[in-house]
Amino acid sequence: MRCSLTKNVGFFIVFLNVVLVYYTWKTFNSYEPLKSKLFETKAVKSIISKSSINHVSKSTTVVIRDFELHENDVSATVQSFIKVFPNIQIIILSRGLPYPPLQFHGNETVRNVKVINLAAKFDVPYQSNPLSLIKTNYVLFVPDSSRILHRQYIQTMINHLNSGEKMVAVGYSQSKNLTCLQANLTLREWSLKFKTVKDDCDFVQGKHAMMIDLGTLNKLNDPFLLPSPHSIYLQTTYFKLKVKILYGIQFQDGKPLFHSHHSQKLKIKSDQDKFKKLYQRFNVKRVRKENGMVENYGCNRDTARCFGSIINYTPSYIYENKTMPPCCLANLRRTAQHVFNTLHESGIRHWLEIGSLIGAMRTGDVIPWDFDVDIGFNRDDLARCTWLKRASSKPIVDAKGFLWERATEGNFYRVHFSKANRVHVNLLPFYARNGSMLKDAWFTSMGMDFPEHFLHPMSSIEFLGRQVPSPNNIRDFLELKFGRGIVENAHYPDFKFKFT
Repeated sequence: MRCSLTKNVGFFIVFLNVVLVYYTWKTFNSYEPLKSKLFETKAVKSIISKSSINHVSKSTTVVIRDFELHENDVSATVQSFIKVFPNIQIIILSRGLPYPPLQFHGNETVRNVKVINLAAKFDVPYQSNPLSLIKTNYVLFVPDSSRILHRQYIQTMINHLNSGEKMVAVGYSQSKNLTCLQANLTLREWSLKFKTVKDDCDFVQGKHAMMIDLGTLNKLNDPFLLPSPHSIYLQTTYFKLKVKILYGIQFQDGKPLFHSHHSQKLKIKSDQDKFKKLYQRFNVKRVRKENGMVENYGCNRDTARCFGSIINYTPSYIYENKTMPPCCLANLRRTAQHVFNTLHESGIRHWLEIGSLIGAMRTGDVIPWDFDVDIGFNRDDLARCTWLKRASSKPIVDAKGFLWERATEGNFYRVHFSKANRVHVNLLPFYARNGSMLKDAWFTSMGMDFPEHFLHPMSSIEFLGRQVPSPNNIRDFLELKFGRGIVENAHYPDFKFKFT
């Protein structure tokens, strides 16, 4: 009885399994259209994927511009892009041959990659602008040591450009977060100022890849200047174009570089040289960074001033509708401070004169279009100053590096910032006679005779952050020399340049 029951239960279980298999087979066959659709979708996705790769390859050129010749990861960076986009065009721009030489593997790599040496060579004809080699709608600038793992990232960048953006930036997984910077480029004042903002970026700081459309790139004076893409942002800032940071996608970092102390020093020096050449190229003399630090790229004590010889009392920057370069102005201020200190310590009676006195009345500083500082002094006191006395016979450099000399175009004196840098202060000698102060020189453009009562008593005025001696009744003094309303309506002589 117990055995018969066991047989019955076993038979029933087998029967249920057969029924289950039958209905499963029947149900699966009843969804044949769905099965076909599933396989069809996979095939379509494969086609779309290949189509996307071809679209990116035909519409985008990759440019590798900023890398070090002595140590780089360019070859592996190229291979990474070729692996994902076998037909994409890659242009490598360098000023010199990388060493060790770049090595690529595979016919596709050799066919799609162009290495252009921008350095001048006797045996190579002039290289046309690399832009002429780019036939695609978009250009992707990638830094050295880059890896791309997902082709969708580049397609996403293209989509944003198609929606109206001019430039887009994507960061790297192992690098610091990108910083969005707003830039104030003031060519009239030779300056560039940065400020950190959340969006509406003029510059992007940090390791990143940047895509730009070819039309925008063609507007720029030189899109392949170093450092890249900083040089591009400097030029697009002039046209008020913005770059958008894309969050949520990231490129991968490649091989770490610059391990040794020596290579790190070379890298730092290389970066400094790149920035210096870039800013000098576009006449940016002063850069205030987002952290408040100021970097100067103009003249210094060991170099010539930023403008040449003065013709018709009009410096060259006036014709460019610019103010005095900030480096020259800073050097002029230092020179003036040194001269005031020296004259005071020597006991020489002196006072602020002509254009500098106008500047003191207007702003307490040098007039923006001026190029020197003018100080009058009493000729009878000349022997009290060792440097003036010695300069009467030949130029002399004082203990602090300032050059004192007698001017060749008149019987007056100049104090230069240095022997190399001729930003200067004019010292104009006057002597008293019959109630007047007469100029002891044959200079015609600097100062003029005036009644002696303007110096009795002497007054003072704020100039360059300090009180300096001045004539009394300053407005009357200046209007005697220049005419009524000179303080309010000062302009550079013989030039249509108004103070604003």
